Amino acid sequence: MGVVNKRKHTSQFKFDVAIKAVESKHVAEVARLYGLNTGQVSKWVSYLKSQGSTIFSTHPDKEKANLEGKVSKLEQIIGKKEVELSLIKNFINFPDSPSGK
Repeated sequence: MGVVNKRKHTSQFKFDVAIKAVESKHVAEVARLYGLNTGQVSKWVSYLKSQGSTIFSTHPDKEKANLEGKVSKLEQIIGKKEVELSLIKNFINFPDSPSGK
């Protein structure tokens, strides 16, 4: 028995093939066009139909809150770095000895 090479397809390729199959309504024809198994294309079409609506169900409010949290953390880091920089500048400008010589 020979070794079967399993091809890996990108998600974009799978999406494109599934869309083409849905548009043409001829899964077998699309499968032949791309050199794929009809069952595989049918599986991709089924997945597209069952999961396709999830692309519209993103939660922009959650994403916005997440990004605002990241901005807040970054602002805190910048504030700390500004204080550190100020202390370093003061240390550099500090006289070497108490008498100022």
